[in-house]
Amino acid sequence: MTSSALAVRAHRRNAFAVVLCAGLTVALTACAGDDPDKGTNGVGKLTAAQIDKKARAAADAADTVRLTGKLVSKGGTYSLNMRLSAKGGTGSVTSKQNTFALLRIGDELFLKADAGFWKGEEGGDGSDRAAGKLEGKYVKIPEDDPTYRQLRGFTEKKTLLDGMLALHGTVNKGERDTFGGVRTVQILGGKGEGGALDISLEGTPYPLRVARGGGGGSVTLADWGEAFPLEAPGEDDTVDYGGELPRSSG
Repeated sequence: MTSSALAVRAHRRNAFAVVLCAGLTVALTACAGDDPDKGTNGVGKLTAAQIDKKARAAADAADTVRLTGKLVSKGGTYSLNMRLSAKGGTGSVTSKQNTFALLRIGDELFLKADAGFWKGEEGGDGSDRAAGKLEGKYVKIPEDDPTYRQLRGFTEKKTLLDGMLALHGTVNKGERDTFGGVRTVQILGGKGEGGALDISLEGTPYPLRVARGGGGGSVTLADWGEAFPLEAPGEDDTVDYGGELPRSSG
């Protein structure tokens, strides 16, 4: 065999080795890139129970949160858009009949609604006059009024989160996904019939979405830890009704 033929064969062997090495490098890189926990907070590696515990701890530790979505209960269906903190809350609640604003600062709870809310089911001249005075005003709800406890619950961070984040049945790990551009892992109550939570895999493992079991609605949780203004309304915008509130359509 001539020296030129040997040189050609050696060149082919070297070229094959280069291609093989390049292929192995690509394969190894691809495998490394398939690591679902690369660049995450590591929560996805944990058991479902551990993820649940971390998510609840993160929610409890956050000063504030924003809730938007629907809650379905025996009392009806409510659409929420509430910003909550340990000191109070502000936002709106929409029921089947009405939309009204709520504002709580400490133990002081205010309700603002249109005239239709305050007219009551019977209507009448007296009801119309009262509705005219209360329309668009922040009405301070007396603490001994039956409405106070019911509406205050919509403004309490701990009360709402404790109820919404509770999964019923054995807690299982679901699929990985993204929500709002954020990578998430899901945990389920049973196979989902006991509720489902989407937990952030980026940064703090906050719950980002909750689907309540039994058709209880779905709520998005956002703006964790972001401060928001919480100020009492001015005197001109406030009505202190005193005793028990008038009956309303809400």
